Amino acid sequence: MDITLSKRRLTQNQQRRIQSNHHKKISKKEFEWQDEMLGDVQQGIVVTRHAKHADVETDTGEIFRCNLRRTLKNVVVGDLVSWRLGSEQLQGISGVIEAVHPRKNELSRPDYYDGIKVMAANIDQIIIVSAVLPQLSLNIIDRYLVICETAKIPALIVLNKIDLLSQAERKAVEQQLAIYEKIGYNTLCLSADSGENMAELDRYLSQGTSIFVGQSGVGKSSLINQLLPEVNALTGLVSDVSGLGQHTTTASRLYHLPQGGNLIDSPGIREFGLWHLEPEQITNGYREFQKVIGTCKFRDCKHKTDPGCAVREAVENGEIDPVRFENYHRLIESRDETKSQRHFRKEEM
Repeated sequence: MDITLSKRRLTQNQQRRIQSNHHKKISKKEFEWQDEMLGDVQQGIVVTRHAKHADVETDTGEIFRCNLRRTLKNVVVGDLVSWRLGSEQLQGISGVIEAVHPRKNELSRPDYYDGIKVMAANIDQIIIVSAVLPQLSLNIIDRYLVICETAKIPALIVLNKIDLLSQAERKAVEQQLAIYEKIGYNTLCLSADSGENMAELDRYLSQGTSIFVGQSGVGKSSLINQLLPEVNALTGLVSDVSGLGQHTTTASRLYHLPQGGNLIDSPGIREFGLWHLEPEQITNGYREFQKVIGTCKFRDCKHKTDPGCAVREAVENGEIDPVRFENYHRLIESRDETKSQRHFRKEEM
């Protein structure tokens, strides 16, 4: 082999790698806005959150993609922000977010790697979307309701795909949902495909800013397609193997609805853990427990077989539904198990 040719080829390969790395560095390079390049401070709302940027909407409806000041810990959809427009567009970026206004509330979920992750802010209503497929899980509904109660945000329980049920099956489902109606939650059975009760959903959505939460495959994207046909949100088929839906939304977005109100669509959440909450917070997340909490014989009552447990007595008297009581203990046990596993994983790192 010609040694000169070999060296030349090696040099060419090296050059290609150098050029490739150079282009990568350029594409990843973060630029800093100079103060003289920015205009006056304006107010806006974050309507889309990307990995490194956010889209801000002004009062006039214009949307600008912005960088975030490094001093900002997190910026989420629904945030009211102060931002400044640049004198020109740089790498597709039009301005920079300077500050986030105080939030009236926020919806958070635990993340194994990032700790507590805020998903959205300034929400008027959380819409818990469930479905008859993959299956109706009251345990998952209870999990979301604990989050709603903790965040002090009203909840609406929506059961999608109701058109797939027979009359007998529908009656059984309505009896399950009656458990929640009895303790003051609003529920709604509908079908994104047939349009049944979609007008009633419109009425709820017109009241402020709402956010959809629910497992993948329950039809959140299908509902958005019905509410906002021009958005054409991707829909995911339920996996034939696992019965779990495929994640179809990649970024949180805020949509303005024609009937009034706003809707935040967040990435699909297969599981919404509660391991970041204390046991007392989960207990307080069950609103029907509140009338008897504090009247148990012992202050450290676990509400199981403890003598003089007022909660268990309320269950026996029909004041608390046994399904909710069972789900409560399942959530506590799941929380403890997940927290223990997470602690074990940290020790291994």
